[in-house]
Amino acid sequence: MSQDGTYLAVFTSNKNSARWRAWYAMGAEERRATDERGLAALAAWDAAHQDVIVYQGGPLGPTKRTSPDGVADVVNELTVFVVVRAPSHQAAAEMFAGHPHFTIFPCDSVDVMPLLGPKQDA
Repeated sequence: MSQDGTYLAVFTSNKNSARWRAWYAMGAEERRATDERGLAALAAWDAAHQDVIVYQGGPLGPTKRTSPDGVADVVNELTVFVVVRAPSHQAAAEMFAGHPHFTIFPCDSVDVMPLLGPKQDA
């Protein structure tokens, strides 16, 4: 359990999935309209949860992985993140039900996990 009720939510997407292929296949006008609708829905979600958003987070870019073998460019499914506060892990996960990142935009899901250890200032 999170020591202070703080949870990391990471949206995931397989950029080779049918959802992403459909997203990339959209015409310019359809993409613009979907972006407008999605951004408005994201703003509404953020406003509705402003009291529990600890760190707004944002989109995640290209990944470099460092290992004993050195540094390499890799592709993963991590897309967007946000840090929230909730009374329980279940409540934190339920906060994202119907989120615009996967109801309007082509993310697949959101993984919600407690931040463990000493409280961090965000």
